[in-house]
Amino acid sequence: MREGAVRWLSPAGFFTMRWWEWGPEDGAPVVCVHGLTRSGRDFDALARHLAGAGRRVICPDLPGRGASDWLPDPMLYQPAVYIAALSHLLARLDGPVDWVGTSLGGICGMGIAAMAGHPIRRMVLNDVGAFVPKKAMARIRDYLGTEPVFRDIPALEAHLRAVHAPFGALSDAEWRHLAETSARPAEGGIALHYDPAIAAPIRAAEAQALDMQGLWEKVRIPVLLIRGAESDLLLPETAAAMAAEPHVTLAEVAGAGHAPALMDAAQIALVAEFLAQ
Repeated sequence: MREGAVRWLSPAGFFTMRWWEWGPEDGAPVVCVHGLTRSGRDFDALARHLAGAGRRVICPDLPGRGASDWLPDPMLYQPAVYIAALSHLLARLDGPVDWVGTSLGGICGMGIAAMAGHPIRRMVLNDVGAFVPKKAMARIRDYLGTEPVFRDIPALEAHLRAVHAPFGALSDAEWRHLAETSARPAEGGIALHYDPAIAAPIRAAEAQALDMQGLWEKVRIPVLLIRGAESDLLLPETAAAMAAEPHVTLAEVAGAGHAPALMDAAQIALVAEFLAQ
């Protein structure tokens, strides 16, 4: 695993977005973008597998997460700004890429793939689609902005096991990996690896459904749509309507909600086989 970084221009000035990179530098690129409160290290298992098949896998930490810079204005923590940062990375790569996006990472992927001249060849949308119901948005709003300080890694791991139980049946080693890569030093112990201010745009407004149908209609590349069978964010009817399009393949993961962790062998194989086409 290597580390990389790019300076990108936001409305508040230039900041650094960092990423984790696997595989040969001349391999066909795969960009893996994490969910709202996570980081690029969530994709370690998937990236290791894809790198073994010769792919160059780049897993950025979105602004305000992981090793990337925090932003001075909390209201900048919105998809359009993340897309701006990711576009600087895509300009650096300067060629076709495949995209794996979990939740927020999938929203960013749709936003980019809806634009003329975009570089995305194939895209995996992990438990996110054209419509997010109000109830799911309210759940996200309610758990953001209440980030505690933990005394140690086991305490943080226990929190992740509770909050992210919908990731599915992960092994003890996988939960520990998520905990270890989710920690940053904080006064009195350790905290989660993101700026608590990422909650500001969501908490500033009343929860309402997120309708991205107009955006989705412009996405015409091959898409693998993965749905956690118990997901409250990607509803069955939304997934079915999206899968009616000839360029979309739908796969459902039993025993998972929002969102499948893409860490076990079956889920990794599902993604790898789609991207190999």
